[in-house]
Amino acid sequence: MRVSPYDDGWLMGMETPCTSPCLRGKHGRMRTLEQVRLICAEAAHEMNRVYCQALGDFTQASWGVAEDWQRESALKGVDGVFSGNSPKASHESWLAEKAASGWKYGPVKNAETKEHPCFVPYEQLSEADKQKDFLFVSTVLAMAMSLGHPLVLNASKTALSDNLQVTPRPA
Repeated sequence: MRVSPYDDGWLMGMETPCTSPCLRGKHGRMRTLEQVRLICAEAAHEMNRVYCQALGDFTQASWGVAEDWQRESALKGVDGVFSGNSPKASHESWLAEKAASGWKYGPVKNAETKEHPCFVPYEQLSEADKQKDFLFVSTVLAMAMSLGHPLVLNASKTALSDNLQVTPRPA
């Protein structure tokens, strides 16, 4: 039974959800690094999809029906965040991956012609597109830390540093 029209039945890399977020799965066994990677990739992909929808882009498929190349790209992004990538470094890694697989700049994302409007250096991205990178990194870190992933606790201190800005709250 689906919970919402956007639910495709995929449950964060597990056949049934855990009752409490932790590194231990539903049977009390430690989740493997691969399971944590998958959970983080799905969460970051879905965050990106929802953010794109908020901007009027409804072309992103949900994780459960996403193309293999989209899932692989998300997993590579997670690996980068686990290594300490900032949003800028995450975008530059994505750009290098896309270039290596034949993608180029295009005004509209088109997987068949391998064109993407974000196929530019980080500095040339719009603020909305920079926010996608920030949200990706933030989501991976939040999920991994919530699951108690030990490798991420150290990387999180530097991963967001190039995008963090302190804005005083109004009195």
